[in-house]
Amino acid sequence: MIVTAGPDTAPTYEICIDDVPGALAAERVGAHRVELCADLFEGGITPSLGLIETTLAAVDTIRVHVIVRPRGGDFVYDEYEVAAMRRDVEAIRAAGAHGVVIGALTADGDLDRPVIEQLMAAAGDRSVTFHRAFDMTRDPHAALEQLIELGVDRVLTSGQDSSVLEGAPLIARLVEQAAGRIVIMPGGGITARNIDRVLAATGVREVHFAAGAVLESTATHRNPLPYMGGALRQPEYARRVTSADGIRDVVEAARRR
Repeated sequence: MIVTAGPDTAPTYEICIDDVPGALAAERVGAHRVELCADLFEGGITPSLGLIETTLAAVDTIRVHVIVRPRGGDFVYDEYEVAAMRRDVEAIRAAGAHGVVIGALTADGDLDRPVIEQLMAAAGDRSVTFHRAFDMTRDPHAALEQLIELGVDRVLTSGQDSSVLEGAPLIARLVEQAAGRIVIMPGGGITARNIDRVLAATGVREVHFAAGAVLESTATHRNPLPYMGGALRQPEYARRVTSADGIRDVVEAARRR
């Protein structure tokens, strides 16, 4: 049975990252866990095995959970995507990651139980989080009961709204419904300014957030004409990285409650 921490216990902090320095920053500041992704601009997709192994080798104490999502867009997957996800879960487990972050839905907005069962079987004894595909389910309360039946450890959710503050009423109801059987972990728009309100409004004991900062490229030779991406372009000579100060700000704000 999953039992969350008591009201006087500091929350568990999970940081969404996409590189090794992000994992090291989260560990240095005292976060408990990271969700390792690639392409956060797409909402996070499966990172390479090289990045997974390098991250695990670099950290000492922080737990590393890895998202398994073959692409951006919806969460309705064909047989080839399912096969790829299953193989990714097996590789992530073999690499020594502490958990996987999965999700799959039917076209009607229900949980795709056969796919979830396959991925959980591949995960074996690793911790399993159901990601924000949950926010696209047509009946979150029914979906939560099914995830509990399946043995999922936690659910990441914004309360099916644009941010955790807007979704806080549903998150609070999910916490009540879960009754310690599964962890409800809010994610989506948590900052140092609002984490106290999120915790007070929902009663959760785990939180998920990113702490991004813009890092200027070290490249001195720059060609402004070609682009490496599509029409919706990000700067070629700057990238977002995880900020240790940003994580620290959120953690310290929660401690002041």
